[in-house]
Amino acid sequence: MPGFRHLYIHFRKYGFSHTTLYTLSLMIFFWGIFDGILSYATPLILTQAGLSKSVMGVIIGMSSVAGAGFDFIVSKYFPTTSFRRLYLLMFAMCFVYPLILWQAKAIWLFFIAMALWGFYYDLQNFSIFDFVKQNTKTTEHSSSFGVISVFKSLGYLIAPIMAGLVIGTMVDWPIFLLAWIFLFFSYFCFLILMYVTSEKKLNQQVIQKKSTVWAELATWKRIGKIILPVLVCTLFLNIIDSFFWTIGPLFSESLTNLHPLGGLFVSVYILPGLFVGWIVGKVTHIYGKKRVAFASLLVSSLFLAMIGFVHNVILILIIVFLFAALNSLAWPAIKGAFADYISESTQSREIEGLEDFFTNIGYVVGPISAGFMADTFGNGGAFSLLGFLGVGIAVLLLLVTPKHLKVS
Repeated sequence: MPGFRHLYIHFRKYGFSHTTLYTLSLMIFFWGIFDGILSYATPLILTQAGLSKSVMGVIIGMSSVAGAGFDFIVSKYFPTTSFRRLYLLMFAMCFVYPLILWQAKAIWLFFIAMALWGFYYDLQNFSIFDFVKQNTKTTEHSSSFGVISVFKSLGYLIAPIMAGLVIGTMVDWPIFLLAWIFLFFSYFCFLILMYVTSEKKLNQQVIQKKSTVWAELATWKRIGKIILPVLVCTLFLNIIDSFFWTIGPLFSESLTNLHPLGGLFVSVYILPGLFVGWIVGKVTHIYGKKRVAFASLLVSSLFLAMIGFVHNVILILIIVFLFAALNSLAWPAIKGAFADYISESTQSREIEGLEDFFTNIGYVVGPISAGFMADTFGNGGAFSLLGFLGVGIAVLLLLVTPKHLKVS
């Protein structure tokens, strides 16, 4: 995850020539606050409605199932739709989502809300890719994604703090009003973006692959066997992230009852990513991307395993910070490994598809297992159990993964 240093370097290099990028980034910043507020509030709303944490996890996991299906629909039926139309559809769904979540009483309404959540989040991802492709040069893509990531992370850092201040003893209309206010700010930036960007002709050429579904699955299986260690690491990193966004708000609210700073639990998890990511390149150059990712997962999981055994709120926050700092090394390292495989292989789309598939699986398995473990072992115990599991997975990956994985 790029940090402030990346933002400074990008601005020093490109200055105000990337005004449209900065406008989009500001829009994503406000949107990140909107989505972060609702991401924090959703587990609280579901448990407040009388649902167990296990049921809550299943319902939240369905957002990724819906998102995975929506990925296929957008890529198949809207391959050349511009980011402007995609964002308009996203904002429409974003406006409706809090309304359904606020008024939902029956489980089926919560499932509809989760589906909308998965839909609009995927639209946001598709739109960013399309914007960068249309409005920046190929050599500027990585840096542009980095700038957007900084603004987005800032939004998600601020959101839990604001949500914790507004929620109080129960979740009610003020939290939805707050989310809508930041959605309005985001939409206002989008209107500016529409004004300063002109419609450009998209590359309408769509490559029609001749392979059948079964042949495609066979290709996935063949490539998946080669890069399985990296896919397993990706899966577990996404399970960890979904854990924090599923039961993290519940744990944060319980810690607030013990200490005023307890409400910073989720924000402390996000914070290190803004400062740690810039050193990854130097570390991976020395030790290799896979080994850095696996070793970071190992040591960070050791810290995560401590949470359930500590009862001092300040100490818990310090442990989470140390965990997140190490975890922030694993994310860009593993993304870099995928970028290498994509650049050296003629089957880049299959590799991208596998990475996205394992990401979605992580966000399905994560919330479901988080809810079940929290019901069984408590919130802190669930994090500790996840940490022990991470230690085992990381040790196994370090032992069995070859130094080089050839996918060309």
